[in-house]
Amino acid sequence: MPFLVKDTALLEAMAFVWLEADRLDHAEFEDWLAMWAPDARYIVPVEPGTGEFETHLNYAYDDHAMRCKRIERMQSGVSVSASPVARTIRSLSRFRLLADEGQWVDLRCMQRLTEFRRARERTYVADMEYRLERGAEGFKIGRKVVRLINSDHALGGISYIL
Repeated sequence: MPFLVKDTALLEAMAFVWLEADRLDHAEFEDWLAMWAPDARYIVPVEPGTGEFETHLNYAYDDHAMRCKRIERMQSGVSVSASPVARTIRSLSRFRLLADEGQWVDLRCMQRLTEFRRARERTYVADMEYRLERGAEGFKIGRKVVRLINSDHALGGISYIL
């Protein structure tokens, strides 16, 4: 018997997250910013397994203003860590709908991000956690948590949005 996904919430959430990855890989940053709810957080924690983001060390704990500044820095050419601009490809898999509460859904998946910059290729693997808020125009990202598999070890200069 073939495996069929019948949960439309899961399919819609997967399509939304794939779109986000594609927009990041193709530097469509204005469209990417529009995918976020106004009070949303982009979080990259240092400590594996933590849920206490406000009181623990994070590589990123960005609100809207910080997401905008991060993009501005990447595009300016002024930041040494963002020059030259990295080329990235994201691959997302292992999607799991954790909750569907009507106004929002929680989704977890795996991301493998490959970066090419300065004639060197690097790979970053992470568990991704999304809270997607439903609205009249579809989903908006309410929270995105990037749990890098090696977050508690030294990381190279990451010059892009994970």
